[in-house]
Amino acid sequence: MSIDSALANFRALTPAQRSDHIARVAELDDAERALLSRPGALPLETANGMIENVIGTFELPLAVAGYFQVNGRDVLVPMAVEEPSIVAAASFMAKLARQAGGFKTSTSGSLMRAQVQVLGLSDPYGARHAILQHRDALVDLANSRDKVLIGLGGGCRDIEVHVFPDTPRGPMVVAHLIVDVRDAMGANTVNTMAESVAGKIEAITGGKVRLRILSNLADLRLARAQVRYAPDTLATKEYSGEEVIAGVVDAYVFAAVDPYRAATHNKGIMNGIDPIIVATGNDWRAVEAGAHAYASRSGRYTSLTTWEVAGNGDLVGTIEMPMPVGLVGGATKTHPLARLALKIMNVRSAQELGEVAVAVGLAQNLGALRALATEGIQRGHMALHARNIALAAGAAGADVDWVVRKMVEARDVRVDYAVSLLAGPRDA
Repeated sequence: MSIDSALANFRALTPAQRSDHIARVAELDDAERALLSRPGALPLETANGMIENVIGTFELPLAVAGYFQVNGRDVLVPMAVEEPSIVAAASFMAKLARQAGGFKTSTSGSLMRAQVQVLGLSDPYGARHAILQHRDALVDLANSRDKVLIGLGGGCRDIEVHVFPDTPRGPMVVAHLIVDVRDAMGANTVNTMAESVAGKIEAITGGKVRLRILSNLADLRLARAQVRYAPDTLATKEYSGEEVIAGVVDAYVFAAVDPYRAATHNKGIMNGIDPIIVATGNDWRAVEAGAHAYASRSGRYTSLTTWEVAGNGDLVGTIEMPMPVGLVGGATKTHPLARLALKIMNVRSAQELGEVAVAVGLAQNLGALRALATEGIQRGHMALHARNIALAAGAAGADVDWVVRKMVEARDVRVDYAVSLLAGPRDA
């Protein structure tokens, strides 16, 4: 299926018109179209089977970011998020990126780690060698627990052993099962494999196995994206492209050297990534944990992206981070809207989903940096946030647009100001 991700004048359409357009482009059937327009698309009975103590369901706005071109293919990007400006900023940066071919992406594979912690050892280095001597038997034992994964070409590939000779609980050895989980996120698979080898590792080492669980620092499952912008692409009415690029690079360097700025910088990246993870039914907490741990891998928390100036003056951005996402299992198969989101994206593998996610994160990051380097973050953000303020103040129908316009014109976006506007006379 070939998709045109350009969503010209999409913002001016009604929600029903937008839904009809996406349904046509993504070739949704009548039942799938109904899911988009019907509140409570997740049946209560299904929700009750997903988690404990269910009393209802909780909805977020579901939007589609447009204009994304990833490795030469147009992609519509479903995003479930409550914060204004995120979808608009990502779409605009994607639109500008098309002039230089969009986003180029790659991945390192689909490998996850399961950790097996061993304590009660007097010879931790000897225990390490003993585990490695039995590598093949341990790999075979792990693989015996998931024949389906083996049939799909996945499975335990290797074993690493890490030694911590001096901890508050004595010497510690941690065996890592390196597992190819294919198109699954992989948590259940690797946890099961870790449980299966625990007894044999105790027998091999003479120690006591404690934790047997995956690591969310998925540093063998990285997704990468790169994008390029010519100076004239980024120019505004007030700033030349060269000025914008200089400001963006200065803002990036600030995040690279200062963890206080890096925390906000990386949160902006996750503003783009998390809504995709949520919309597709994936584990956004796992992605967040891996991202921030990876940002600290040098021993100091820093930026997940880089922005630099090419020899010809272009702005070049890159991102690399763990992306443990799946297309099978969990809510990706249970939640009707998660399945629909994946169909709209038209991704064929978990790796492709991860690549789209980091491309959106890179676009979102530039949207924030460009605003910070020029007009400031509040001008554009607050203009979009004004709709939420108008609604909170009690505006409805045509009053919403009128109150938004008045607040933006006055550059005064506050609930009490919106209330005063609604209490006063209407002008043209």
